[in-house]
Amino acid sequence: VQLQAFGGGLVQAGGSLRLTCAVSGRTFRGYDMGWFRQAPGKEREFVAAIGWSTGRVYYTDSMKGRSTISRDNAKRMVYLQMNSLKSEDTAVYYCAADSTGRLRTGAPNYWGQGTQVTVSS
Repeated sequence: VQLQAFGGGLVQAGGSLRLTCAVSGRTFRGYDMGWFRQAPGKEREFVAAIGWSTGRVYYTDSMKGRSTISRDNAKRMVYLQMNSLKSEDTAVYYCAADSTGRLRTGAPNYWGQGTQVTVSS
């Protein structure tokens, strides 16, 4: 499974961005998908996830109410819509895929390359 994340950029505080993760490889079926981020000098942290079978979504507390994760299984895409962005959301955002139930622990099967999100205050 290969993951390619894009859609990052520079945005003013209060603005919005939509990140996209394109999935290629042998299968998309059965994989929980998620987003993580890593700010300068900080550890990588969980942002959001969406389950394959249930479609259940999970968010880190700081992103609840400001972000929406979704997936289009037919297109093999995962999206993260982020609104009301704050300077503290500045980070490199990574897409992740996992088939073992460990995605939210930070140990997914696969990582994509990151896409930079910079929020100016």
